[in-house]
Amino acid sequence: MSEYIEVDQEIPRFRVNRKVMTDPAVFAVERERIFDHSWLYIGHETELAKPNDYVTRTVAGRPLILARDAKGKVRVWVNSCPHRGAMLCREPKGNARFMTCFYHGWSFNNSGEVVSIPDDAGYGAGFERPGLAAPAKVGSYRGFVFVSFDPDIVDLPTYLAGAKEYLDLVSDQSEVGMRVLPGTHEYSVKANWKLLTENSYDGYHLVSTHQRYLEMITAAHGKADISFASNSIAVNLGGGHAVMAGTPASGAALGRPLSEEAKHEKAEHFERLRQTHGDAWVDRMGGTRNLVIFPNLVVIDLVMGVLIRRIEPVTPDYMEVSAWQLVPPEEGEELHRQRLDNFLTFWGPGGLASPDDVEALETCQRSYAAQRELPWSDISRGMHTPHKGMNGEYQMRTWWRRWHELVAGEALPEEPQAPLPDFFAGQRQRPASATAEAK
Repeated sequence: MSEYIEVDQEIPRFRVNRKVMTDPAVFAVERERIFDHSWLYIGHETELAKPNDYVTRTVAGRPLILARDAKGKVRVWVNSCPHRGAMLCREPKGNARFMTCFYHGWSFNNSGEVVSIPDDAGYGAGFERPGLAAPAKVGSYRGFVFVSFDPDIVDLPTYLAGAKEYLDLVSDQSEVGMRVLPGTHEYSVKANWKLLTENSYDGYHLVSTHQRYLEMITAAHGKADISFASNSIAVNLGGGHAVMAGTPASGAALGRPLSEEAKHEKAEHFERLRQTHGDAWVDRMGGTRNLVIFPNLVVIDLVMGVLIRRIEPVTPDYMEVSAWQLVPPEEGEELHRQRLDNFLTFWGPGGLASPDDVEALETCQRSYAAQRELPWSDISRGMHTPHKGMNGEYQMRTWWRRWHELVAGEALPEEPQAPLPDFFAGQRQRPASATAEAK
């Protein structure tokens, strides 16, 4: 039996040892075997609206600059002067043709080339004048920009596996390209980073943890009972990625109801999309999805908007969280306003849901001080059936299997999943031009 995860297919049971949430040695192994060898999200291309725009981010503990150079190409640089190491960009965002180190004045363009060294004659003619360092790999899929510190990693589309389909469902909601709105939700949680990964597609906690919010929207919808689970499924997307996906009915009560004007606006927008993508794809698009891309990217698409959440581990018991809203820029002002209001009131750090989740995770972390007396956390719900519903924990077990494969070097046995219902198997209609070319 593994020291980290216990699996018994007969009972059935799936348990995770709580030491993986507290042990600095495990955290160090995660840094080395997961974060040094995965594709990690850094930002969205639309955050760089103009040439010379940049944002600064910390990814796997490294300070990075995500920039658009003078020719419009997206670049990623290590935010450190190659001279003595001072940070080049100390602001969270900006627009600059050149990045100048305030320590000794070395200056670089946003293509990474050194352009000025004060008292350059102080160095010999053969001195190597270094440019900026960069991660080993940079890739982008549908505007989502990832980096990897592993020069031998598989290409990004291969790594994303089945998660590409769900990023397509999000990205195809705009005819001109989805766009990240200015502004970032930033908060910290005194808990292990893996707890928020689990929480991000855990349907089981919804009714108990978010009771206040559900009472509010139940009153707003004028209904005495709201069922969330019956129209949702969990899907293994390969590579540790998984999604909790729902039909439009499953998300109808999530978020304060849209006004009639906003509903009409949304219906017209989706009707236009049907002409391009077909009914089956747009029907799925109108549903919900809580997607986790291994190890730490979360994309949640509900009626209240599309959330991008990036989880940055800092210590075994502390993480930093950044979140953004992704929108179709062509939607009307009223629909945009209402979706943004829902986004703030549900997911905002001071909203009606995120504080509940933070409190739950922090109490979990505090309780792990008693891990000698209570060493295991149970993630067995739904193992006994191939029908993987929202209230089960199949999506988390999918993530943990990949975690264990990388950290412990051992593949755990898979579990069967029933074929997807037809609604969740619908595909995008091929454009007429592509059909003609295929013939």
